[in-house]
Amino acid sequence: MLKLRKSFVVGFSSLMVASMVLAGCGSSNNSNGSGSPATGGTGTSAPASTSGGKVKGGTVRVAMATEPDNLDPYLSAATDTGSMMDNVFDGLFEGGENSDLVPAVAESYKVSEDGLTYTFTLKKGVKFHDGSDLTSEDVYYSYAKLAGLNGKKPLSSKFAAIEKIDAPDDRTVVVKLKAKDAAFLAANIVGIVPKDYEGHSAKPIGAGPFKFNSYTPGQQLVLERNDSFYDKEHAPTLDRVEFKFMPDANASVLALKSGDIDMVPGISAQGALQLGSGFRIVSGPQNMVQLLALNNSVEPLNNVKVRQAINHAIDKDVIIKTVAEGNGVKLGSNMSPAMKMYYKEGLDKRYEPNAEQAKKLLKEAGYESGIKLTITVPSNYKFHVDTAQVIAEQLKAVGIQATIKQIEWSSWLEDVYNNAKYEATIVGLTGKLDPHEVLGRYETTYSKNFFKFSNSEFDNLVGKGRLEINPDKRAELYKQAQSILTEQAAAVYIMDPNRSVAMKDSLQGYKMYPIQKYDFAAMYYTK
Repeated sequence: MLKLRKSFVVGFSSLMVASMVLAGCGSSNNSNGSGSPATGGTGTSAPASTSGGKVKGGTVRVAMATEPDNLDPYLSAATDTGSMMDNVFDGLFEGGENSDLVPAVAESYKVSEDGLTYTFTLKKGVKFHDGSDLTSEDVYYSYAKLAGLNGKKPLSSKFAAIEKIDAPDDRTVVVKLKAKDAAFLAANIVGIVPKDYEGHSAKPIGAGPFKFNSYTPGQQLVLERNDSFYDKEHAPTLDRVEFKFMPDANASVLALKSGDIDMVPGISAQGALQLGSGFRIVSGPQNMVQLLALNNSVEPLNNVKVRQAINHAIDKDVIIKTVAEGNGVKLGSNMSPAMKMYYKEGLDKRYEPNAEQAKKLLKEAGYESGIKLTITVPSNYKFHVDTAQVIAEQLKAVGIQATIKQIEWSSWLEDVYNNAKYEATIVGLTGKLDPHEVLGRYETTYSKNFFKFSNSEFDNLVGKGRLEINPDKRAELYKQAQSILTEQAAAVYIMDPNRSVAMKDSLQGYKMYPIQKYDFAAMYYTK
């Protein structure tokens, strides 16, 4: 028998399942890049105003450091792409401002007493951008693709626990799991696509507050308001959002000052100082893990003492002070303090900067004369490039000769993230809504484990964590897993940098989320 859970308002607000992980990679930190400014732009239109000076309509032009890696929500790996296209696709739930889950396409849900069966009831009147109704058949199709129940390769490990899906009527979806999965509920923020969605990547169709208009490679991605959006209370005010691809951070700031751009995500403190009056800066914790990832499968990084030596050679406080301009929290494992309940304290003190200890470990590992190391960095992220330069200098002191190799973002995704063809890399692991999505990236069997980290004790702990429903017991399992990552020096965990977004004073309604999310439905212009 199914047991009714609390309502969305109570049930979701009490869930508090904040977390972070690489959803492709890197924050959309526009202080991180090089390139040239975008050209053109429609300007800001303001056809009508409402009470309190709120303007109906208008266009927001946003400077983005990277281009979409794939417009299909199930094939995209990049966080920046997700934050743009999240306005196009809606899932059963969406992530809230307070690390909670809030209803989107779903109206309510029930969970069976054994924790294996989830029954979702869909809202009435939800339509896709092509005018078709969103029904349980579309959810069935979407989840079957993700779980591999359509006879093809599963597209998401988050849905691997699904055994069966039923759609008994247009508004009911019943999902049966193979085993209890504490991470499953948070996975339901994934966007729902229309049934028979094959071939729609060129012109995506979702049910979100904005519709896809056009994508011009090298220039821009354009969205327009969805006037048939099902959530009338949160219907968008803006007419249009134009994401301009501008990898050069300085060019983005100049474009904002000149009026060619309205919003710059991830602006640096130096860039913010250039703006002067007429602009607002919204800052807050980013819930991101910046790290020096190490390929644990290649020599000499397959030796734990070498990895530990690299950790001792790096002074994270210097990186935070020089690269993040002091606006970052030092980390010791793959978890930010923003995770609160799941964060293991004290791990940031495990590897204090100690050149002599680093040399000693290298000697014990058989590399007394030092090693050579190639650090591959996505060139459009200046923040990571700058971090690599500081680290390369610090490694010299212990006999490690580091070469920095800058590559295009698309190449980074293919070579490093997809195929682990690298020795070391610097990137940011961004926010998600469940701790398993953070630490599950290091599981031996995870297909995108680009660290190539493999530890049976770690696998056992995170495996138990995925099944453990008791929140306190679950937190303890993940804390133990973090300790293993730290002790085994799977990577060098550097910091969680604060995030700042710059925009015109007249642009209001921007919200900070524990995950990278741009909610343009909540934004509007004022007179």
